[in-house]
Amino acid sequence: MPASASDPYDLAVIGAGCAGLAGAVAAAGHGLSVALLDASPQTGGQFYRHPAPALGAARPEALHHDWPAFAALRRRLERSDVRQLSGHHVWAVTKEDGDLWAVHAATGADGADERPVRVRARAVLLATGAYERQLPFPGWTLPGVVGAGGAQAMLKSGLVLPGRRIVVAGSGPLLLAVASSLAAAGAQVPAVIEASGYQGYARHPRVLAANPRKLAEAAVHGAALLRHRVRLRTRSAVTEVHGTDRVSAVTVTRLDRDWRPVRGTGRRIACDALAVGHGLVPQIELATALGCATRTTADGTLALALDGLQETSVRGLWAAGETGGVGGAELARAEGELAGLAAAVRLHGHPVHGGRVRELRRRRDRMRAFAEAMAVSHAPAAGWTGWLTDDTDVCRCEEVTAGRIREAVTDLGARDAHTVKLLTRAGMGWCQGRMCGTAAACLAAGGGAAEPPAERRPFAVPVPLSALASPDEPTGSRPDAAPPVDD
Repeated sequence: MPASASDPYDLAVIGAGCAGLAGAVAAAGHGLSVALLDASPQTGGQFYRHPAPALGAARPEALHHDWPAFAALRRRLERSDVRQLSGHHVWAVTKEDGDLWAVHAATGADGADERPVRVRARAVLLATGAYERQLPFPGWTLPGVVGAGGAQAMLKSGLVLPGRRIVVAGSGPLLLAVASSLAAAGAQVPAVIEASGYQGYARHPRVLAANPRKLAEAAVHGAALLRHRVRLRTRSAVTEVHGTDRVSAVTVTRLDRDWRPVRGTGRRIACDALAVGHGLVPQIELATALGCATRTTADGTLALALDGLQETSVRGLWAAGETGGVGGAELARAEGELAGLAAAVRLHGHPVHGGRVRELRRRRDRMRAFAEAMAVSHAPAAGWTGWLTDDTDVCRCEEVTAGRIREAVTDLGARDAHTVKLLTRAGMGWCQGRMCGTAAACLAAGGGAAEPPAERRPFAVPVPLSALASPDEPTGSRPDAAPPVDD
């Protein structure tokens, strides 16, 4: 904790998931004063979402993989001097005079409280995670269609299911975890529909051999699917959802190697919900607003370019977890700890155990190699846009159809996502392109897995005008007037 309210923190950590928790406790353990900000009232991030105490869940760990690792981090956090600022929606990070950073946040549910907060720090660690990538298809706006990760979040945090008979579809290893969790909770899961296959992993035998825990996880999920009689269909996709008021069935179609639908192979599966997702997209808006360099990952998404100690191209700004490329909880913990140690060395010159740093780097590199192999194996191919009819909504917020985007490309000369956005308003709605950005970019490029370019936006999340207009925004490092913190 800073010596006085006017002193800045040494490190502000944004995001209380696996990476943020590991970074915060590592930095605090080496003498840094640390503020940990997160929009949620509880620590754990998306991966370790868990029910609020009021729900009275007897065994919240039953729905999680590797819960003991999270529990250990949470105990270390409780014993530390880290200042926990829950319910803080960070909308911007700016540089103040000198070498200080200012983290701007809105408090309360969805950032709707009137009181803005500014936290000052000498360094920042971004651990903001990722959000789901969605590829649209006819009927995807019907009630009962939810994100695959969203279905898992409903179960983990609210102990509810999106339906009783749920098809799980999309691409990526998350589908197996979601399906096994839903089935274990009592849902009937008639099928898991994987657009790619798993043969791609065989091209990386050394990576697989170096990551036996990943193979063990896959085996656990596979055994759960067999036990619950869940059918796995690869090289297939949900290409249409049927229903009036909500989902009543889906059409599953075989795909060729370029993800083009194979004519005559469509089959209906009755269901009352669809959990669908095509991987994750790093959430890097705070970093790109500061000019941080990015890289394109193997599955076409944009991630931050980081050095060997997790620092971005902007000095004093570190990142860990999915911001550097999607790789899972274990990788996020290693990167978070490494970033926390690096910040401790930079700010206080505290010596850290060199062997520990080398171990973390080796672990990070090994798991990052697996993440790249995973991304290659499940990357969307160009033919997926063949699922779209002209009247399929692509941008749900602004109700922009695939036909309008195609018209902007063919008739109006649009050649990139930005021009499509200007001509059609695709991406200008509430989600700011998180749901439709990939699809609009792919259609603008003529197919494929193109992602929209990194944009430098002043706001990373929606902000009430009152937060911007307030003349009395707290400027001290400790926002003592902020709402009480839920530990």
